[in-house]
Parts: sequence; C-alpha cells; structure tokens
Amino acid sequence: MNTISKFLIAAVAGMIAYQPIQVEAQQSKGKWKELFDGKTLQGWKPVGGKAPYTVEDGAIVGTMTKGTPNSFLITEKEYGDFILEVDVKLEGDRTNSGIQTRSHYDANANNGKGRVYGRQVEIDPSERAWTGGIYDEARRGWLYPLDLNEAAKSAYKANEFNRIRIEAIGDETRTWVNDIPVSHVIDTIDRTGFIGLQVHSIPADLDGKKVYFKNIRIQTKKLKPKPFSKDVFVVNLKPNDLSSAEKKSGIKLLFDGNKADQWRSVRGDEFPAKGWKVGNGEITVLKSDGGESTNGGDIITKDQYAIFDLSFEFKLTPGANSGVKYFVTLKEKTKGSAIGLEFQVLDDEKHPDAKMGRDGNRTLASLYDLITSNKDPRARRPIGEWNRGRVVVSEDNTVTHYLNGVKMVEYKRGSQDYLDLVAKSKYKDWDNFGQAPQGHILLQDHGDNVSFRNIKIKKIK
Repeated sequence: MNTISKFLIAAVAGMIAYQPIQVEAQQSKGKWKELFDGKTLQGWKPVGGKAPYTVEDGAIVGTMTKGTPNSFLITEKEYGDFILEVDVKLEGDRTNSGIQTRSHYDANANNGKGRVYGRQVEIDPSERAWTGGIYDEARRGWLYPLDLNEAAKSAYKANEFNRIRIEAIGDETRTWVNDIPVSHVIDTIDRTGFIGLQVHSIPADLDGKKVYFKNIRIQTKKLKPKPFSKDVFVVNLKPNDLSSAEKKSGIKLLFDGNKADQWRSVRGDEFPAKGWKVGNGEITVLKSDGGESTNGGDIITKDQYAIFDLSFEFKLTPGANSGVKYFVTLKEKTKGSAIGLEFQVLDDEKHPDAKMGRDGNRTLASLYDLITSNKDPRARRPIGEWNRGRVVVSEDNTVTHYLNGVKMVEYKRGSQDYLDLVAKSKYKDWDNFGQAPQGHILLQDHGDNVSFRNIKIKKIK
C-alpha cells in the first residue's frame, strides 16, 4: 500500500470514528459511570512495579521509570460484564502500555513482589502496531496479535489521545480503536476481575516518558453490544465450538469433537480402522514407529477446497512430527505420506527433521522444505500445550501461515519465487507441485502421537 493510500484510509477512519462516538454518548446518557473523577485516584490503587501514577490536567498520568517491572493502577472494585471506554496517549514509540480486563493480582508471585495477570488490551505505538490486540499478561501470552487483523493496524494515532472501547460480555471480549473494530476473543476463564492501567518496564533511556489515561467510563447494566465487522477473525478458545459470529461469516467445523464423519483415509473411503483415535474432543494420531504413513495412514477431508481460511489446534508429544497439508489431490504416487503443501507440525528441539532441509525450512509452521517460518519464540507454545495454526489462501494465490495468531510464512503459489524454491526442494520432480486449483486438507500420520481439535474452515470459493 502506498503512502497516499494509507493517508486516505487514516483520514476516512478518523472521520468515521468521531461522529459515532458523539452520537453514542447522547444515546447512552445515564448508563455510563465515570471510573475517574478527573481530580483524584479515588477507587484505584497501585500494584506491581514502582512507576508513579499522578493526576495532571484531568488525566491519570503514569511515568515510565527505569529499574522497575511492569506497574499497574487497578480498580479497587472487580467487574464482570462491562463496556469500557478509555482515551489513551503514549509519549514516544519504543514502549507500550495496556488496559487490564477481568484481571487478578498474586501478591506471592515474583518472589513476593507480586504480579498482575489476566487479559490485557494492548496499546502499541511501535512499528509492530498491535494496539487493540489482546494479550494474556503473565500467563498465556498473545491471544489476538494484530497479524490477524492487519487492516486495523493503522487505527492508532501516535502522540494523540486514542479512544479504546472494550466489551467484555459473557465469554467474549471485543475491542475497538478509534471506532475501528480490532479484535474478538472467546475465552472461558476469568468471568470477573479488576480493570487496570499499565506502565510497562522500560530501558533506561526512556525514563520519564509518560502514559496518559482520561475519560474513563464504564457500563455494567443493560449492556448493548456494538455492531462488529463479520470480517474480523474470531479467536474462539472453546474447543470445537462455533460462535454466532463465526457462523455468520461462513465458518464451518471440520470436526465436532465427537465423530470424524468429514474425514476419510487416503487409502479408501472410510476413516482408518487403526492408527487414529477419536475421543475426548480430539482426533489423535497414535504412536507407532515414527515413519510416514506406516500405521493408520494419513486422513483427508472428503471435500476439496480452492480458496479458503483453515484454522486448527494441535498438541505435540515430545519429539513428535506431523503436518497439515493442503491442495492434496492424491494423483501423485508415493510410498510415504500423500503429496501436498504442508504446514509443518513438529517438536523443533527433539525431532531431527528440524535440522534437515535448508535454513530450518522443516521447522514448526514452516512451508515444509520450502520456506522457513518466523523464528520468534514468543509465537510458540510449549510441547504438550495446544497451539493454534491457521492457513489462509487468497484469491490471488497468496498463502499465509499463522501460529498462535502470529504471521509465520507468506508466499504466492505459482510465482517465480515459489517455482525457484520448488526447484531446490524434495518436490522438484513433481509436475506443478502445489498448484492444483483445489484439493483436500490432510492430517499426517508420521508415526508419532499428535492430537488435533478446533478444525474449522471458511470456504471462500
């Protein structure tokens, strides 16, 4: 996108953002409660680090302080369902802040220094631009990085006050930045907790920089959710569940947690009689000899897909290897696993495949044997925990891999760069490898114990 286009989008977003806020304030008169009186910190208390909070010109001001961990100003009261609006401004672009929602404080954690934990709405003026994303502070890490909604990255305005809206209703948390829909998470933990304002820990040269919060107001009764874009991806942490928003956007379950009736063996029309187990809300490859397709064999969807948005969760056992393949046609003759483009599923530390190939292009979330995934360790969850994978195929043949919401790989099928990569790979002898107009989705049997759940797809074309 060129500079002029970005400017026009930002300008239009700004105009859209301004008027609805004014109208809503009039329509909701009498429902809002001020959490900050503009003069004192009554109703709030500091926890965590030692960065000071003061009141200046009708705003709560947190001052970044070297040598101290994350500092929080939290409400003395806890909240369940609510709609919260806050105006936030940060000085500079080399740190971040956040707004804690339904959060908690463990006074005994961190060697008795205490620790805040819980879902946080990110304020991020850096080049990464993840403002409005959802982070689970001191616990699970990122739940909704803004790689999942790149269109919203331009919503934040640097060195200005930005209106943040947070709706926490039932299991759902949704966010807006300057009236632009940003993130949508469905989570089953923490139905109540405090609200908090963060001053992040900093390098020494940022000492004295400030974070400003003002116009902090909340609704807790007769909540009326604001319309939200159906195009915003939903991170639904409920196993094998489809929310109303997902259904409206056209997403369907490929596995309901009970039966694998949308899957069959690559060797026949039925689900494998051995080597796989369906139960406890999971489809599981059973441990055998660690070889490709030597026990139950791979399984594929009965349907084929061309342009799609596929998401899934997987759980590895130590040293395990598997994969999620797409554009699988079964036309190629092979003794091992069926041929297709592959989102690698692997224990990088303990499986030897991670050190094979070229430059790590067989590691977790890589386009197997072709493109190495983003190496950011924060995108990876420990072995034995559930990781969230996603593969999006666009109409122009651009394909994107995500791991736990972070973009890991992006390429274009059929491009010269793609063809050059195939020519140097193990797939060089397959004609038109990965370029079929449509194909099956495949879960790989590599002889290791790996489980899958929350397998969903949106058939775009």
